[in-house]
Amino acid sequence: MAAESREQKKTRALKVINLLHKIYPDAKCSLDHKTPFQLLVATILSAQCTDARVNMTTPGLFSKFQTPEDFANADLSQLESLIKSTGFYKNKAKNIKAAAKELVSKYGGKVPQTMDELFGLAGVGRKTANVVLGNAFGVPSMVVDTHVTRLSNRLGWVKTEDAVKIESALMDLIPRTEWTDLSHLLIYHGRAICLARSPRCDDCQIFRFCPKRGVERNKSDRPINKPKASLKAEGAS
Repeated sequence: MAAESREQKKTRALKVINLLHKIYPDAKCSLDHKTPFQLLVATILSAQCTDARVNMTTPGLFSKFQTPEDFANADLSQLESLIKSTGFYKNKAKNIKAAAKELVSKYGGKVPQTMDELFGLAGVGRKTANVVLGNAFGVPSMVVDTHVTRLSNRLGWVKTEDAVKIESALMDLIPRTEWTDLSHLLIYHGRAICLARSPRCDDCQIFRFCPKRGVERNKSDRPINKPKASLKAEGAS
């Protein structure tokens, strides 16, 4: 694909987003939750873990502990046992308990609604804060996970794997009204079609708008995989 101007890239990005909305009209946050606090906990648990596994874990967890006060006063070993299947459970349990204590002591048990306040909580990075802001409070937010990183690079929207840089670049490229939905759309497409190791380019409905950066093509025009080092060098994950 020839070099694009900033406006051409924006136009192409909007075409991709409009198509993805049609393909995945029900795209939404994959983490089951009923309250902002439940979403905060679920997102902390989702680090290095699938959303499906988190959704299998949280019903039992939330039946035992409901409020930030409950988590703040929870026995750490019991909390660890309940979330063990999500991996890195000791660190996650420590962070969840610490974050709950901060919510109780600083915010009256309420989840704050600003990036700075959320980012200051134990175990909460920009990704987690953006998930909560966008999906619990309706604040336009750009969530950057592995799928968003991979697809935004393959689509030629960014040329980096740095999540903060990707977040900034996408916020500049994509209309604010689409920020929260974009991550859902790219995650759905990344799981269904634009897979990490074997992207299904022949089945992709946005293929004509994709330069497929990081995806080589052989003589039969079917996608093949590069060695891991090469993929990283081009910014694909």
